[in-house]
Amino acid sequence: MIRKKIFFLIVLFLGAFFVQAQDMTTLVHKVRDKLDQVNSYEADGTMKTNVNFLKVPQAKVKIYFKKPDKLKIKNDNGISLVPKSILGIGLNSLLKGNFTALDAGSDKVNNIPVKVIKLIPLDDNSAIVLSTLYIDVENLIVRKAKITTRESGTYELAMDYGKYINYALPDKITCTFNIKDYKLPKGVTLDYDEGSKRKTSEKIQDKGKVEITYDSYAVNKNLPDSIF
Repeated sequence: MIRKKIFFLIVLFLGAFFVQAQDMTTLVHKVRDKLDQVNSYEADGTMKTNVNFLKVPQAKVKIYFKKPDKLKIKNDNGISLVPKSILGIGLNSLLKGNFTALDAGSDKVNNIPVKVIKLIPLDDNSAIVLSTLYIDVENLIVRKAKITTRESGTYELAMDYGKYINYALPDKITCTFNIKDYKLPKGVTLDYDEGSKRKTSEKIQDKGKVEITYDSYAVNKNLPDSIF
């Protein structure tokens, strides 16, 4: 009798777990479907780069995106110091493929209630190891994401939305990353801040930040592949 009760409890627990996982997967798919409205866009914005050992001027940028994963940032200073992980992994590609979605509870982002979901890719060769998404269920948007990659370390994305929320396009995106994982593009040399000592362990462990504030989007334009 005791064994039957234990077996029943295990079956009940597993059943609840799979139902919960299905619910989380359905929510992620709804967010993905909203993102899928955007086949391409061309956006104008301003980029601020805050890396403690570099002098990087604020710059006007033009951002191009085209499905499935083409993304290019043109900087009026001629260089883009956006971490490689942003260029290679956007929210669109993050929600593609096969994954296990786990309920990680609830939280708030800027006083907005969100559902926290952990995504574990099922592809052993995936560049992403683990993602934690903070999903605004009412608007079906990702307000924050923590992403751990195999080669580029862990970084965090924070999105602020406004007039383009219906397309799930942010008015501002902030990427925070570990400086020790930060790599300058080949051939790029910049001035160091006075008094900075890049080799000290304290400095290397600091976090860097890139902020892009979008002034406008032109959504679903017919962008030629030659742009990328």
